[in-house]
Amino acid sequence: MKKKILILGSGFSSLSAASYLAQMGHQVEVFEKNDTLGGRARQLKRDGFTFDMGPSWYWMPDVFEKYFADFGKKPSDYYSLERLDPGYQVYFGVNDSIPIGDSLDKIYRVFENEEKGSGKKLKAFIDDAKTNYDIAISDLVYRPGISPLELVTPITIKKIRYFLSNIKNEVTRGFKNPKLRQILQFPVLFLGAKPQNTPAFYNFMNFADFGLGTWHPDKGMYAIVKAMVAVAKELGVTFHTNSPVESIHVENGRATGITTNGKNIQGDFVLSGADYHHTETLLPQQYRVYSERYWEKKTFAPSSLLFYVGLDKKVKNVTHHTLFFDVDFDQHAQQIYDRPEWPTDPLFYANFPSITDPDMAPEGKEALFLLIPIAPGIEDTQAHRNQYFDIVIDRMERLTKQTIRPHILFQESFCVNDFVSEYNSYKGNAYGMANTLLQTAFLRPKLKSKKVDGLYFSGQLTVPGPGVPPALISGKLVSGLIEEAIYNQSPTK
Repeated sequence: MKKKILILGSGFSSLSAASYLAQMGHQVEVFEKNDTLGGRARQLKRDGFTFDMGPSWYWMPDVFEKYFADFGKKPSDYYSLERLDPGYQVYFGVNDSIPIGDSLDKIYRVFENEEKGSGKKLKAFIDDAKTNYDIAISDLVYRPGISPLELVTPITIKKIRYFLSNIKNEVTRGFKNPKLRQILQFPVLFLGAKPQNTPAFYNFMNFADFGLGTWHPDKGMYAIVKAMVAVAKELGVTFHTNSPVESIHVENGRATGITTNGKNIQGDFVLSGADYHHTETLLPQQYRVYSERYWEKKTFAPSSLLFYVGLDKKVKNVTHHTLFFDVDFDQHAQQIYDRPEWPTDPLFYANFPSITDPDMAPEGKEALFLLIPIAPGIEDTQAHRNQYFDIVIDRMERLTKQTIRPHILFQESFCVNDFVSEYNSYKGNAYGMANTLLQTAFLRPKLKSKKVDGLYFSGQLTVPGPGVPPALISGKLVSGLIEEAIYNQSPTK
């Protein structure tokens, strides 16, 4: 039974859902408030430089392969991938950095050099993480978060201690070197919570990191957006840019359409891949499931202060992805989660995509993307942006032993206020809701509205959680729920 389905937003989860629903034979229309598709994964082009404005890490390539395979395609039909070596580099001080290579053997040797006996310990740790990864991908993340029973399988019961312990405990139990501990706790930043608040089961992210590797799609992460849009268009999906949704219509407890640019558009189902909190504000009050108090109590992943910088020279002593962990990891985390404030000494991340992909910058020049994790909802002023730009440039110059400031051609910034204005992001968060123990699976906001029939959600505030691969999965999960609802409506079922 063919239905008309209206989708809010064009981020990864929306693009994923759009293709699955169109493949099922439905009429699908996507409404994006900005002038380009991709949601937070837009690109900035300036003076011959190209920057991915949001996601910049290509992890879990198997999830992308599964997505494209569902449509009889492969990622290589649309973009080429290069595994980075090293995947990334971590600075702990001047003349003190650790590269994470493109094979487990390389990483084992690096760990062993830092702490005698840690290579063997890391192998056991990663073997365990791989088992959890296989369980997560085959048994857990492709489940829609409807019931706690989704987490209960013969295999997960045997893994119960990993849900009762946390990442920090597991790492500190096995490794003494503080630098190695920080590297092993780094991947959970993608899940949006402190390591001590993240279930130990999520050590599967360490296998995603070390075992599956860090990749770069040719022409940047936006190549994935282009590929997914191409798949969707091949299936008949219609896209509307510059089309912010002003309200969601509800009649007799059922979603019947939307208003965008003052125009009413009717539909059989409404799916929002936009910010969950914002989407509910588009409904009459009585149809909102989650109160403001509910959202206030939740643990959100950080926001970010981002800079897009054009340099007139090539940079030395850095890799495509370079992390600067030369300050107190725990203090910065506390200033995000425990006492929200601007960090005293920020950790930060630098991405130099033009090291791998020359097309991202003019010849002889370098594109630099900088990210400082910060608390969502804190005051965002130009003075703050200027202050922290100076802090990270000074640190980068000192740690990498080169001058950078005189070679800056331009810099643009993006922070809390922009996440709110551009993406309607709750408190300007960058990654969604954190995957803590009490915000996992069925404990996250639901894919299906409890109060409005025909209204569904996807993306980083719902199941399975933050990150690009989870967004692809979220789109698949919600499309399955919509198809199930359509089947149940059918008089011939």
